[in-house]
Amino acid sequence: MNPTRSAKDNLKNGPDVDSEEREDGSEIEVDEENLPSRAAAVHEQIRMEGEKELERDGLALMWSAIAAGLSISASLVTKGILHEQLADTPARFFLENLGYTVGFIIVIMARQQLFTENTVTAVLPVMHKPTFKNFGILFRLWGVVLAGNLIGAACASLAFVSLPLFEPSILQAFHTISMEVMEKSPTQMFVVGVVSGWLIATMVWMLPSAGAAKIWVILLMTYLVAIGNLTHIVVGSVEVLYLVWSGAEPWYRFLWPFALPTLAGNIIGGTFIFALISHAQIRNDLSNQRRKSKNRQKERPKSVK
Repeated sequence: MNPTRSAKDNLKNGPDVDSEEREDGSEIEVDEENLPSRAAAVHEQIRMEGEKELERDGLALMWSAIAAGLSISASLVTKGILHEQLADTPARFFLENLGYTVGFIIVIMARQQLFTENTVTAVLPVMHKPTFKNFGILFRLWGVVLAGNLIGAACASLAFVSLPLFEPSILQAFHTISMEVMEKSPTQMFVVGVVSGWLIATMVWMLPSAGAAKIWVILLMTYLVAIGNLTHIVVGSVEVLYLVWSGAEPWYRFLWPFALPTLAGNIIGGTFIFALISHAQIRNDLSNQRRKSKNRQKERPKSVK
């Protein structure tokens, strides 16, 4: 039987994640002074956040993900406006791609649910205790968040096409930017998607240590995604769905060559490469520390006697 649940456990409506802390009634230790290394402290802080996300109510996750899909469209809007307003010089490429970062800054600072963030944050609790239940909870989160992001992206791109929001010249800039995504082959979509997933995962890992510089970390890492012309499943969905709604591309082109290879690349880059390596580097340290802690607890009654 599980230990007595805390008040915050009783308030949440989502599933319970399996973890050693839940079994022994403790909480995840995030204080660097009590952990083997700074990397371990970052790992545990992200794992704690991941457990909270995995245990959130499904409807709350969906609405947050839809909001993120809408907010991330600011990347295309800002980049498109800069593309249209700036003179056609070599510097325009580097300046207009600053606009790409805007959507990420809004989504992450507003703590909305973005799928590629969850390829690290929500994965660490599962790697810590890889049970069938935890994998099921992870896939539930991924499914809800990805669906919500795509719904928000589809609504935003449809609004750009259907409503008189922008001048024709800016809409043409949206078209030009979006067509650049579709120039890649499925293999290229996948490969650059892996790199994109890695960079976003790196950003997530850096944020707990960033303090007041969080916005600069987000700007730097997402700017690298932009100037590298890398593919991101949510931002790219706004761009490609804009082409679909405007009639420039058929529906099936959204799925292939874009969505499926990009999604696979983002997941592999963020989860199976970055998260696995990040977890592996501190796994033994944390296991040894927990073993020592349990041994001290067992020896304490003997010393009292």
